[in-house]
Amino acid sequence: MSERLATNCDPRIAKALEQALDAGETGVQIAACLDGELIVDAWAGETGNGREVDGDTLFPVFSVTKAVAASTVHLYAQRGLLDLDRPVAEVWPGYAAHGKDGITFDHVLSHRSGAPTIGADTTLAELCDWDTMTARVADQTPVAEPGTQNAYSPFAFGWVLGEAVRRVDPQRRPFPDIVREEVLLPLGMDDFFLGLPDDQRPRVATLVGDSAPSSDDPLLQAASPGHLPFAPSMFNLPQVQRAGLPSAGGIATARATARLFAAYAASGRDGGEAFFTADTLRRCRTPRPADADRTYGFVMPVGHGGLWHFAPGVSDTSPGGALAEGVLSHTGAGGTVAWAEPALGLSVAVLHNRMFFGPQPVAPFGAIGDAVHAVAADRS
Repeated sequence: MSERLATNCDPRIAKALEQALDAGETGVQIAACLDGELIVDAWAGETGNGREVDGDTLFPVFSVTKAVAASTVHLYAQRGLLDLDRPVAEVWPGYAAHGKDGITFDHVLSHRSGAPTIGADTTLAELCDWDTMTARVADQTPVAEPGTQNAYSPFAFGWVLGEAVRRVDPQRRPFPDIVREEVLLPLGMDDFFLGLPDDQRPRVATLVGDSAPSSDDPLLQAASPGHLPFAPSMFNLPQVQRAGLPSAGGIATARATARLFAAYAASGRDGGEAFFTADTLRRCRTPRPADADRTYGFVMPVGHGGLWHFAPGVSDTSPGGALAEGVLSHTGAGGTVAWAEPALGLSVAVLHNRMFFGPQPVAPFGAIGDAVHAVAADRS
């Protein structure tokens, strides 16, 4: 086994990790659960700050954080504290400003609210302050009627959902505390942080690589300002990691991330008590219209529950390199991905610290899904 691999693991997983490193990855973690049991726990490469990756290395997960925010909303809906088909403004009256009174939680979860923006002039200091950002989000003017257009919300998504949850929470806790106490700890996700404690910073891998492509499109600039890039230059900053941006600020291990998606995988299996109900799973599996997304200009296979319906770039045998049949997932900027396959009871997380965007000469994670499936088949 190559000295670049920092763990002993199944040879098929080792080969997939080798492919990732050969394709330019710096450090990678893979974890997979089958019916809740951890069956893959592997890593390779370097953290970017002079250490080898290990199983406890933390990685920024970017928009995989949206799956955590959405999961918290689903949990509160299951408890009868929220009605996802009712307007957000019913629990957060200030959100109704400028004609947003008809936007429902379902509109927000499916990125069809028509109000995906935070404002092109948002500063870094503002981005890291909860009260400032919820006020900004409430003051945004829609760009479309709710439910009429797909328009992905890179940042605002988390503050809309998080502030609504905070307002109906019986203890009125801060959203990161709600997430940790009601979702992360019950699911065994101790090593998923929304708001990184300072004493955990030494565990965090340093991001390297590319920035998200820039654009002068006014809507994209208002939704995801170019001076606040999805890039190492911003997401390596201590204040950003500390802030716990509710759409993109999660920092975690692959083990912890896979456990969130294991809860969705378990909901599709017979028997046992599920964290998410059949109604929640049904909503998550319902696709939004397949029109091109107005924010980014291409089709994004998002469901009504806030999760995606494919896992891109993680197969060498599936069409286009994406797993799609029965998949519930979320991607993160720069190539991070995690997914559930409820029919198999399988969940997987692939975390890394080399950010890339667009097609790669060699798909760095192409062999991972195939290798995990092979390991899972042996265990079934």
